[in-house]
Amino acid sequence: MNKRELVDAISERLGSKKAAAEAVDAILETIQNAVAKGDKVAITGFGSFEKAERPARTARNPATGKTIEVPATSVPKFRAGSDFKNLVAGKK
Repeated sequence: MNKRELVDAISERLGSKKAAAEAVDAILETIQNAVAKGDKVAITGFGSFEKAERPARTARNPATGKTIEVPATSVPKFRAGSDFKNLVAGKK
């Protein structure tokens, strides 16, 4: 399911495609901005989003075998909640 399909699914419940698109955009933008600032966003039963730090490291180019230095970076991290895990596993 992509963003357009998600908006279509939500618009069936809300009755308005425009309202559904605005709601999806607002939710995604809020989560992205909070995580980028370093805040943790936890949605009970669904999961949590947070910022993770990856330290600098030495890696190897598999094509040439040459070592390269990979700088430290920040990445988003998602951890699924127990309700979500159970639904995907078919336990619910």
